[in-house]
Parts: sequence; structure tokens; C-alpha cells
Amino acid sequence: MTNEQNNRYRDILIAPISECANYTPKFGHGRNGGFSLTEFQNLYGADAFYKWLGLDNPLMYSAHKAAGGITSVYRQIGIGCERLVRAIFMDCLGLDAEDVTWSYTITGANGKERTLSLDGRIILEKIPNEEARARCESWMMQIADSLELAAPIRQAITGVVFEVRQGYKSKDSKRQNADIANAANAYANGYIPCLMVMSAQIDDDIVARYNVAKWAILQGYIGTSSIASTFSFFKQVVGFDFVQFMNNNQEYFKEKIQHVLEQLMRAE
Repeated sequence: MTNEQNNRYRDILIAPISECANYTPKFGHGRNGGFSLTEFQNLYGADAFYKWLGLDNPLMYSAHKAAGGITSVYRQIGIGCERLVRAIFMDCLGLDAEDVTWSYTITGANGKERTLSLDGRIILEKIPNEEARARCESWMMQIADSLELAAPIRQAITGVVFEVRQGYKSKDSKRQNADIANAANAYANGYIPCLMVMSAQIDDDIVARYNVAKWAILQGYIGTSSIASTFSFFKQVVGFDFVQFMNNNQEYFKEKIQHVLEQLMRAE
């Protein structure tokens, strides 16, 4: 990997997170840009009950800013991961922007159509390099074995679609139900659905439920099988050493995150 490619990848990952440094809480008002400290004190100071309790204290503002900002940090890490995964698929597997994205349309109860999408896609026939295509096909067959897919489903598989998460500990049933619906549509379109988690942070109950729904699951472990580890998958199948990339850039990432966290912990 060239220095230019390394810098491009690290910027893809960190750019969304850097935006969190400018986060300001909205306090339920949904306004663009949120409230500054002065605006917060005016808002809470004009509320008799909150003022009696002393909730117009700058530390209260700081707590709101930190809480909402940290949630935003996790969300933006996820967005950075999605973008980076697609970029790596394109560069290492010779796919284009259309190849690595997948969406489908459903009609809701109200008759309105909605377009739903997953975060990445690998289509075997689109991979120009024979060796890379063979690695991906072999990996897919191992995944099919681990999921115990029936022969007719295996024969119809043409690729894999990915839902990329930085971690997955939320027990949000709405999100899980949507993913299970995504899996059904993926199989209907000839794709194995794969949940790719960049960290090792995923709830065991979620793993169990997604396994039942025939999702392949990759987690952020080092040194395990390519059908279980996100990083082994990238190195052995895609041909990208994710672990080395992160090790080489960890000081850069830590500095950027340090700056964001310091900004979020300040009252102003």
C-alpha cells in the first residue's frame, strides 16, 4: 500500500469522526446547530422549575454535550467504517462504486415505496482478477457451509452483501427486525447477508438471533478464521492487511480522537 493510499484510507475513516468536535446539544428542539452555552443558560434559566433546581449550571450543559457527543462519535465511526470498507473492496477487488453498493425497494402499509440499502457488496462475476475471485468464492462456500444453507440456495448465490457496524450492543428490536427483513431480501436476490462488526463489541443475544436468521457474522477478533474474523477476512480473502493499517496509523487516530473528546468535554 502506498503512502497516498494509506493517507486516503485513514482520512476516509476519521473524517466523519472529526465532525463530532463541533457537536452542540439540541435539548429536544431539533434546531440546526444546537445550543451554545449562553443559549442553553437562557433556555434553562427561563424555565422556573429547572432554574430552581440549578439545572442551568454550565456543568449540566457540559454533561449534555458529552453524552450526545459520545453517541455521535460512535455513529460517525460507523459511517467512516462503511466508507472505508467500500473503498477497500473497490481497490483490492477491482469493483466500481455501483458494484459495492446494494439497495432494494419495498412498499409500506401506506402504499409508499421505500428504498433500503446495505453498506457493501461483493459480486463474484464482477471481480476481474481470477485469483481474487477464487478466494472470494471459496470463502462464500465456507460461509454457506457454516450457515448450513440448502443446496438450492447455495446454487443461487452470486455474492455477499454487508451491513457494517463499528460495534453492536444495542437491543433495538426495530433495528434487528429490519436487518432480518434485509436478510430475506438478500437471499431472494442471490446474496448471502453478512454482518461485519469492526470491534469485538457485540451482544451475544444479537449474535444468536442473527444466526437464526442466516446472517454470516464477522467480528473484530485477531487471529481467528476468515469466516469469523473481520480482520482475517480482509487479509485472507480481500487481500488487505487491516491490522497492519490500523497499527501503522493508531497514533494518528488517537490524536484525532483525543482532540474530539477534549472538545466535547468542554462547556464552551
